[in-house]
Amino acid sequence: MNEQLARACLFSIVEGGHTFWCAEISTHGALAVYNKLLNGGYDPIKYEKLINTLRATNGDAVLSEIDKHYARLITPSDDDWPEQLNDLAAPPIGLVLKGNISALHQPSLAIVGTRNPTSYGARIAGDFAAGFADREWAIVSGGAYGIDSYAHKGALIAEGVTVAVVASGIDINYPAGNTRLFAEICESGAMVTEFMPGHRALPNRFLTRNRIIAALSKATLVVEAAFRSGSLRTARDAAEIFRPVMAIPGPINSPTSEGCHRLIGERAAEIVTSVADAVEFVGVNQ
Repeated sequence: MNEQLARACLFSIVEGGHTFWCAEISTHGALAVYNKLLNGGYDPIKYEKLINTLRATNGDAVLSEIDKHYARLITPSDDDWPEQLNDLAAPPIGLVLKGNISALHQPSLAIVGTRNPTSYGARIAGDFAAGFADREWAIVSGGAYGIDSYAHKGALIAEGVTVAVVASGIDINYPAGNTRLFAEICESGAMVTEFMPGHRALPNRFLTRNRIIAALSKATLVVEAAFRSGSLRTARDAAEIFRPVMAIPGPINSPTSEGCHRLIGERAAEIVTSVADAVEFVGVNQ
């Protein structure tokens, strides 16, 4: 057993984004945690199911399963691991990546927002994505319907690079209506996930993956979000690791802009009304 195989085993059995185990593995290393689990270093009663599953898990089989889907497992011990993820209190144990690893090493802007945008929000997401793509920034989003999709498409139309951080296994195109979009993303950019193939998208997985969207990016832009939108979680995740947050204002009577107005009102985000504003705020070289 070595660090890579120990990490593959733990990646396959620990729920993505698990605060305790992600932090524990980040602090002590996968091999140390692996051995400690199997040798009674953690409560054997509390973690009985996890320990038994670990004993039955083969690291080479995990890597082979990922490889079947034309993907690879990248980990913090890899030379091409995106170091910005280490700013998280609970960095991912690893990421399954499909596409081009270079996409994770470009300066990048996260664009997030509602799944039910107005025509205004859809246009703004695409315009800002294209504007930053023209400046050779990658666009990071979550691959969902709505603002996510318009951001990805805006980058692709501008012949730029975009990264989709998905909340399911790499083999599950969720939502199914974005199957073609995911294929186009992988041609020049990448899809990444902290879940094994076969894992379906669940509500809690959307929330935990948001921290990866925030950490991969130099800044986050919120375009149309309801008052309690999950996009506000991404904004909070970005702020916690001292990444700039921006928000697009909308009509004062628009429910899809209440979250943006909340961020602006609480001074948790910089108000931006043009690509030029955003470029100046995050210091993009023009």
